[in-house]
Amino acid sequence: MGFIWALIVGGIIGWLAGLIVGRDVPGGIIGNIIAGFVGAWLGTWILGDWGPHVADFAIIPAIIGAAVLVLLVSFIMRSVRKAS
Repeated sequence: MGFIWALIVGGIIGWLAGLIVGRDVPGGIIGNIIAGFVGAWLGTWILGDWGPHVADFAIIPAIIGAAVLVLLVSFIMRSVRKAS
């Protein structure tokens, strides 16, 4: 049950990051979950483990990390489309 809860929270974090940045995460729901997990890891690695925790995610660093990740991925995807 803990893994399913982590998937749900990771998806919500990725979705919120997409809303904050104003860009969609490529890959739909799976992309949101991946952005949430990788963004949480990135945010915790850079900003530390502070703020409220839900399903072992430090929410504030996770959302910030996911927003940075969404910006980077959208920038790379836009560059690849222009080069094609």
